Formats: sequence, C-alpha cells, structure tokens
Amino acid sequence: MRCEGDFRNLLIGRCSWDEPHSANRRRDMTSSYSSWLVCLSIGIAVLVSFTSLRLACRVADSQGLASRLWLILGSISMGVGIWSMHFIGMLAFSVPVTLRYDVSRTLLSLAVAIVTSGFAITIGSRPKLGFGRRLACSLVMGLGIVSMHYIGMSAIMIFPAIAYDWALVGASVLVAFLASFVALWLTLNLRLTTHRWVWIGRLGAAVLMGLAISGMHYIGMAAALFPPGAICRGGVALDNQWLVPVVSIAAFLLLGITLIAGVFDTHLETRARWHAHRLEKANSQLNFQATHDTLTKLPNRAQFLRFLQSAIEAVDGKPSNTLLAVMLVDLDRFKIVNDSLGHSYGDAILQEASTRLRYLLDEGEMAARLGGDEFLMLIRTQDAKSVINRAHEIVLSLSKTYNIESVELHLAASVGITTYPFDRSTADVLISHADEAMYDAKHSGGNGIRFFMPGTTVFTVERLQLENDLRIAPQLGQLELHYQPQVEIRSGRIVGLEALARWQHPIHGRVPPDEFIPLAEASDLIVQIGRWILDAACKQLRLWHLDGFGELSVAVNLSARQFRQPDLLAMIQRIVASHGLQPRHVVIELTESVVMSDAHRSFDTLEKLHRLGFKVAVDDFGTGYSSMSYLKRLPVSKLKVDRSFVSDLGASTKSDSIVKAIIALAHGLGMTVVAEGVETKAQRYLLAEFGCDQFQGYLFSRPRNSADIVELLKAKPEPVEEFIEGAQLDTFMESSS
Repeated sequence: MRCEGDFRNLLIGRCSWDEPHSANRRRDMTSSYSSWLVCLSIGIAVLVSFTSLRLACRVADSQGLASRLWLILGSISMGVGIWSMHFIGMLAFSVPVTLRYDVSRTLLSLAVAIVTSGFAITIGSRPKLGFGRRLACSLVMGLGIVSMHYIGMSAIMIFPAIAYDWALVGASVLVAFLASFVALWLTLNLRLTTHRWVWIGRLGAAVLMGLAISGMHYIGMAAALFPPGAICRGGVALDNQWLVPVVSIAAFLLLGITLIAGVFDTHLETRARWHAHRLEKANSQLNFQATHDTLTKLPNRAQFLRFLQSAIEAVDGKPSNTLLAVMLVDLDRFKIVNDSLGHSYGDAILQEASTRLRYLLDEGEMAARLGGDEFLMLIRTQDAKSVINRAHEIVLSLSKTYNIESVELHLAASVGITTYPFDRSTADVLISHADEAMYDAKHSGGNGIRFFMPGTTVFTVERLQLENDLRIAPQLGQLELHYQPQVEIRSGRIVGLEALARWQHPIHGRVPPDEFIPLAEASDLIVQIGRWILDAACKQLRLWHLDGFGELSVAVNLSARQFRQPDLLAMIQRIVASHGLQPRHVVIELTESVVMSDAHRSFDTLEKLHRLGFKVAVDDFGTGYSSMSYLKRLPVSKLKVDRSFVSDLGASTKSDSIVKAIIALAHGLGMTVVAEGVETKAQRYLLAEFGCDQFQGYLFSRPRNSADIVELLKAKPEPVEEFIEGAQLDTFMESSS
C-alpha cells in the first residue's frame, strides 16, 4: 500500500486516506514523494554543507589570485550543489499531472544559488565577524536561499498558479535564516580550529546544516498548494528516469572534485608551508652559524665588527661623553691545559669563560669569540677609570677556579684595551690595537691589563702584511723545497732526505724559516703550507726514483696543527698515492713535544700511520718531557738526537753519556737513530763509535735544491774509515774540543 498526500499533510501527521477530503480542509490535488529521491537530496545537502566549510577555509588560507579562483570555483560548486538538492527535491515531488518548467526561471534560480553561495563563502572566510554583522549576513543568505527556492517553484508552468500557505512560507524563511546563522557560526569557529579531529566537528556541522537546508526546502514545498484540476502547459517536461541520475551525478562529481581539489591543495599548501618553515629555520641556523661561534654561541669577529661599526657611528652622530672600550681578552695558560688534558677540557673551559663574559655585559655591549682562547668585548663607559674597573672585573672573573669533570683548573687572563674616540681608528684597526696591547700584557707576565699606546703598531702592520704575503706564496711559486741529506754514518751513503721549505719574498728577499714558520704555525696557514710541502716532496721523490734512486726516502715535518687535522691520514695517503709512491718511502717527522703533549691521541694516529706502512720519526729528542712508558708503546721508526747534544760531543762527558743512552734506548726499542747538526769529522767518528745509524748536518751538506741533490746522489760515498785515519784522529779530537 502506498502512502500518498502532500508534504503539508505529512507535516501535520495525515495521509490521504485518513479522512474525507472536504473543500474547506483540502484545496490542492493529491501529491506524493519518492523517498529515495528525498534521501538523495538530503545527502547532497550534507555534502554541500561539508564542502562549503572546506571552501571557506581554502579562500581564507589563500591569497591573491588563488583566493579569487577558489571563491569562483566554490561559488559555482556550492551553488550548483544547493540548486541540485532543490531540483532533485522538486523531482521527488509528484502530482497527478505532468509538471513542465520554464527554463529561464530555472536557470535564474541556479544563478541566485551561485551568487548566494559566493556571498556565504566570502563572509565565512572573514577573520572575524561581529554578532550584528553575522545577523545581517545570515538574513541576506537566508533570503538568497529562499529566493532560489521560490523562483524555482515559480518555474513550474501550472494553471491556475500555485497558492501558498503563508504560515509555512514564513516558517521556511525562518528556517533558512536560522540555518544561515548557524552555518556562519560553525564556519567561523571550525575554520579557526586547528585540532587534529576538527574534521569530525565539520562532518557533524555539515549534517546539521544539510538537514536545516533540506528542512527549509521541504517546508517550502509543503507551503505550496496545487489547485485541483490544474494543468501544465508550455515550458519543458522533465523525464525523471534520466534527469535525476544526470543531475545527481553532475552534482556529486562537481562537489567531489571541488572537495578533493581543496583537500589536495590544502595538503600541497601544508607541505609548502612545512618546507618554507624548514627552509626558514635552516636559513636562520645558517645565518646564526655565519655570525656566531659554534662552540660558545658567542658572536664571531664579523658580527662584532658590524656591531662595533654601528656603535662608532652612533657616537659620531650624537656627540656625548660615552667611551667605547674595545677589549681583547686572552686566557693565560690555556694551551698547557688544552695540550695536557685534551680538547674536551679546553672546550669546556671556553664555554665556561664565554658564560662568565656574558654575565659581565650591560645593555648595548657585546662579547664575541675571536678564535682559539681569544675573546673580544665592547664595553660602554663614561671615563677611563670605569674602563679599568670593568677590565679588572673581567680578569677577576676569568681567574676564578674552573671545575671541569671534577678537576679544578686555574687560569688567568690578559686584556688589551683601546678606547674610541681617543683612538680614532676604524673598527678593524681598533681590534688590531687591542690585540697589540694584549700581547704586551702577556709579554709582561700575563694576568693583567694594558692600554694601547700610539706608535706600537709597526710590528703588527708588518706582521699582518707578511702573513698575507705568505698566504699566497705557494700559488705564486715563491716557496721552494730544499733537501738536507740523511747519511748512513759508516758507509757515507745517502739513505734519505729531509724536506725543508724556503721562502723567496719578492721584496724582502729570502725570509728565514725561523720567521715565517712560526708565523704560519700561529694560524691555519701551516696546514695549507704543510700540504704543499708534502705534495712537492713526493713529486720530486718520484722523479728521483725514475732516475734510478729507487730506495731513497723523504722526511716531511708535521706541525701540531697539522697533526690535529681530522683528515690528516686521508690527506697523506691521497698525496703519496697520487705520485705512485709506497708509504715506506715517506717518513713523517714530529717533534717530541707534539707527540708527548697528547700521548693517547698520538698513539692512535701513529698506530694508524704505522699500519698503513709509513715510517715515523721523533725530532729533537731529548729536549722535551718524554715519558719512557709512552715511548715504548709508540710505533716510532726513528729517533733524531737534538743538535744541542751533538754539538758538545767530545767536549762534555755528560753530552757523550746522554747520546750513548739515547742510542742504546732507541736500539733497545728497535728504532733507527739519526744525529742532527753534525758539523765536524770528530762528531761523526764519535757517533759511529757510539753506534749511531745515520747523521745529517753541515759536515756532509747544507740543505740544497733538487738539482744540487742529484749531484750528491751520484757522488761516490765516503765511508768513515776513509776520511778518518788513526794518525789523524787525535787532531780531530783536539779540534773538536
């Protein structure tokens, strides 16, 4: 049995068979609804509501052209969706006459739906909306939805015209208004919510809004009174069999595509924002690393220079009695702690020192790390006495006990000071002047302060210029290698060569090694120069091998800075292999102080060199603080006796005893002994008597260039017996004494 009757009777709980149809109680023709089309229309209304919530978010989150495109697309899809819900709802309604529609009015209702949707999305994307404006906007939206509905109803070409129950019309208008008000409230609140489960709230809101929109439509349909005997003429008759699927599929596709596009676009924008945030964070980190010291997190020299320049400009621009004190602070005895306890202790001290310096700063002041154990400070004061007081505070603070891993350490500080505007120099020169004053403080015993005095910068300027020239010397071909032969003491045969750098300056001429080597070691230049020396020495050694001197080896000195380089082993391997040499042809020379300053670390590095096949020599042995327990563990191939012991051979029994002991010790540990600085035949003879293996010195040859070395290699060796005869020995001994 089918339940028939108009929707108005359904609202008041009556069906067409409940009671007789009197003219007073029923004036319209019998009507019915297709339940599945009603459910379909409600489903479209819910989907439209959910899509509109998403669209409001997209329009609000987009900018410029993208926002306008989303508004246009949203208006069309939402308008078509609402109109489709209304149209399917009308198709769900049936009366005993074929309904015909005016196409222009039907399209007008669609246009009203699109315009109303655009207005709703625009309002819903606003960042804020007061209650009064929300009320007014809800009224406009409600009237738009009602207009769409009743314009669509007016498109039905029926005669006599449809009459309306105005009470139900008013109810439909009220429902439309309330639905619009609630929709705006939900849209604004859910759009600003960032909770991960916000989609559940949006889904619930969409169901509520869909039911409200559907309710308005079906209340409006219930208000329509179709007169008995009415007929439809003109217009277009619609076939539900194909029109309902077409409209439904089109509406679902349009809304679905819009919804998917919105979700995908949101995902892309979220990813873009995430990448932008990460890029911004990475840029921020890079900027921080470019302007700050990695270890102490203090500003670096470049940042300090900019800050100092700004402070100078401020003082010059607004004359006052403000003094800018530029202080260069150096930790006394830091190197001893760093070398003896290791870099972890040194780093901890630098971090603690930076914390103490930060604590001493006032507003508008800065502390920075210059490098190593040196810090820069910019202090603002009113007079020289205040500068002295602040400097003493710095010295006192840095002199307090450092507790590092339960070890108490005591350091001091030397502070060099210059003040602006008394010292009217540029920012970088002010730092140089403070540096000069600091070195004066250190040379005076440290743990104190010194002010810069005019006329003390000559050495600094020359030193800086010399350092700059040394930096480009390898590229300009100003550096060259000389080689000092290492000779087997009894046979007189050259078995090795020590590579020594020489600098021919274009202005100053030949610069002594004891001038430019310490200059290079005070900076990272020694790493660059050391790499060049090794490469040039290996290149030359390969040429000598090709000339027939295949067993010849070359010794290369490594400084402390080079020895601490993390890529040291890889660098040595790469250079040696690039010239086709075997590791046994290269001897790595290290001073005793470098090896023994951090014996544990030295053992690991030297052990790796030994396993790779390289020979290791300890230079200047006997002048440092050797530990026999460590020496026996180190994989050392050669010990080089310092020239200070060799020069007194034959004239000092103590020197003789020390050299004998060193030779015996080395041989006991399986090492070869090389004596340095051999200048007389008597010294060579005594060393041979003591059992020394090799020697080098002016007796055989000064350091020579590669061309001269070839002549020495080709010369006939002179055994010790040939140039020292028994009758001449006393003369040699007398001359040496």
